[in-house]
Amino acid sequence: MPVRLLFVGSVALTVLLVGIPGAGASAPPRDYAAVSRTVLPPGQNGDLTFNRNTNDQTRLYDGLTPLRGNVTQKAIDRWFKPAPLGGGPKPLRTERIREGVVVERDRYGVPRIRGTSEANVAYGAGWVTAEDRGLLLGLIRGPSRVAALDVPGIDPFQLAFSGKTFVPSGETEAFLANQMDALRSSGATGRRIAAIVTAYAAGINGYYATLGLPVQPYTANDVVAATALIAARFGANGGKEAQNAMFLAALREKLGETRGNEVFADLRRSNDPEAPVSIPGSFPQEQTPDSAPGSVVLDDGSFIDPPPFQPAFASNALLVGAKRSAIGHPLFVAGPQVGYLFPELFAEVDLEGAGFAARGALFPGIPFVVMGRGPDFAWSATSSQADNIDLFVETLCRGDDWHYVFRDQCLPMRRVTAGTIRVPGKPDQPIAFYESGHGPVVGYATVAGTRVAISSQRSTRGRELLSARAFYAINTGRVTSAATFLETMAKVEFSFNWFYADDRDIALFSSGRLPVRAPGTDPALPTAGTGEYDWTDYLTPQQHAQGVNPPSGVILNWNNKPAQNVGAADSTFSFGSVQRVELLASGIAKLKKHTLPSVVSVMNDAATQDLRLVRTWPLIRRVLATGPAPSPRADTAARAVDAWLAAGGSRIDLALDGKVDDPGAAILDAAWRPLTEAVMSPVLGSLTTRLEQVIPRDGAAGPGGSSYSEGWYGYLDKDLRTVLGRSVKAPFSNRYCGAGDLTTCRTALWRAVDAAAASLEATQGADPAAWHADATKERIGFSTGMIPDTMRWTNRPTFQQVMTFAGHRP
Repeated sequence: MPVRLLFVGSVALTVLLVGIPGAGASAPPRDYAAVSRTVLPPGQNGDLTFNRNTNDQTRLYDGLTPLRGNVTQKAIDRWFKPAPLGGGPKPLRTERIREGVVVERDRYGVPRIRGTSEANVAYGAGWVTAEDRGLLLGLIRGPSRVAALDVPGIDPFQLAFSGKTFVPSGETEAFLANQMDALRSSGATGRRIAAIVTAYAAGINGYYATLGLPVQPYTANDVVAATALIAARFGANGGKEAQNAMFLAALREKLGETRGNEVFADLRRSNDPEAPVSIPGSFPQEQTPDSAPGSVVLDDGSFIDPPPFQPAFASNALLVGAKRSAIGHPLFVAGPQVGYLFPELFAEVDLEGAGFAARGALFPGIPFVVMGRGPDFAWSATSSQADNIDLFVETLCRGDDWHYVFRDQCLPMRRVTAGTIRVPGKPDQPIAFYESGHGPVVGYATVAGTRVAISSQRSTRGRELLSARAFYAINTGRVTSAATFLETMAKVEFSFNWFYADDRDIALFSSGRLPVRAPGTDPALPTAGTGEYDWTDYLTPQQHAQGVNPPSGVILNWNNKPAQNVGAADSTFSFGSVQRVELLASGIAKLKKHTLPSVVSVMNDAATQDLRLVRTWPLIRRVLATGPAPSPRADTAARAVDAWLAAGGSRIDLALDGKVDDPGAAILDAAWRPLTEAVMSPVLGSLTTRLEQVIPRDGAAGPGGSSYSEGWYGYLDKDLRTVLGRSVKAPFSNRYCGAGDLTTCRTALWRAVDAAAASLEATQGADPAAWHADATKERIGFSTGMIPDTMRWTNRPTFQQVMTFAGHRP
């Protein structure tokens, strides 16, 4: 089926039908929210014909940032838009798109869809998706199939915005169709969801038909592919074992096998007891064994394929329970971060009728609200970074690259013909790959000089649509309590942390179809693919991290570890003793009782703070304080960073003069790399730079918005505490800074600060008060460049909800 890039312009096809009776057979659900507000920049309109709703929410989003920790209820009302479920202000536009379906739009363009049946609600959702995100639908239509297949070496989002077209093969379409067959065969609920999927596609086609556009009709396969795009690119983690294995090989080569293994374990931090968690309790999973005969170490440099796509992690959730709330009801400030784009990946909708009662974020191509609110509860998600992708090392046989050994047999790999990439004016590029029984072959490497194939297994591949059962339940009123929320989200096979609040309870459930790995395998390394070390099972719902109303009265998450003994994915080296969720925790801890403005204040203040300064600089400073500065210049620079910390550590540009307000930011920016070198290089030497391929040295402020999600902060924190003689749980096996000698360590750190000050002096003059970091480079822009708007840097979710509920359905 050909797939075309579609650029849909808006047209004046709206028929104003004033006084239309309700489309639904039943009355709208009662709204139990005391406060319900959202923001989703740049705006609801994702069409190339711009209007007032193209970028009206950019102003809202950016307006909150300079308030930092001084947010009032008046500010919430000003900088977040109303998000009622049904009702609300009189709609600005009303349209009956077919018998039984009415669409109303508010001043922000958010559609309220009312339908007399499930199929009619879904039809309306498809219609408004095409109207509001038709451009994006066309861009992702082919690339989402690339995501569904896990085609090696192709990033579906890069493909979507590259101007290229992907035309899928019949084999690809059959692969997608299998999911609809599986859904229909899963029982009555599966058949109802299948009907919703079909009606949703019909709604997309209905909108295009009114325009007379020659668009290849959308089908259920398009919905399957869009679901896979979320599952494979936002709800999947892992697949970095080859890079880890080669880094381990390099460490062994430099330090010897025993010490190399120790250093790798230090840096890996697979289960650091000092890692901040979101809920109490122990949920053991993905633990590193004492020995791993089923894991394989690749020869360094032998695997040359690019590492797998990893999404930016900036989603967060601040849930304050009833006992910590000044109003006696939970407070909910949460949202996902999916990047700043135009068109934005999410669109906001309100779905009502025939049991539907949900408002929130809809991903184009999927007929359900995936994060949002119901009549008396709100829910959201963050990436859990739980590991559901593993790499397997296939032993080759028959002297070629297309046969492998499995359970003592030499088996042929299967060749998959995915489709064709088309570029105007250039020859078509056929896309095909091989797959073993584990999954697509992503490349080749050597082990002790012998060539092997590397295949990738994702636990959700080919079954993404089955998770729709959970979203159907939560959209149609079947979630009535924290307990039913946990039961429902256990059906989601994607790797996410899910958050819930109503007028009584707060809750978290960490979802995913998470494999139980065979004994004798290290989750950080590739697994032998000969059969005896394949996955043995999947975690039961009870084994997943979860909790309701924790004793602390709060649930906080910023993509940190959800609970103790949840092992880090092979792609996650950041679950150490420092994590940005601590910025939220310290703010929440300042008050015994919170209001909605105080919780938003905590979120907004943390959104412009520099994690390096708040959590790592104090330890660096304590080491520096054990001896004199090497120069007055270095001493002045260190004191300037101290002053920045005392002022709160914000990277704000209040004056909008293109400069971060505090000069301390410029100093720490210049000093950070030398400081990290000073700590890590005494042991790693030339491999210090190589470590950046495994985990970035710093996830600092930048135009993408998401910041400080991973970095070397915990390395410095744990090692410097050890050097200072402080108590450390699970200390590193090695001493890094100064090889454990305080004097040597201090000298190296002072040298780094002095060198940073010297460089700033040379480029910005002798007065430290005039030194400033460039805030212009940090401003957030909307990827694709179709709109010129930018916003101040802030580390916040893309779609954000601010909510509290005063009552509950009977």
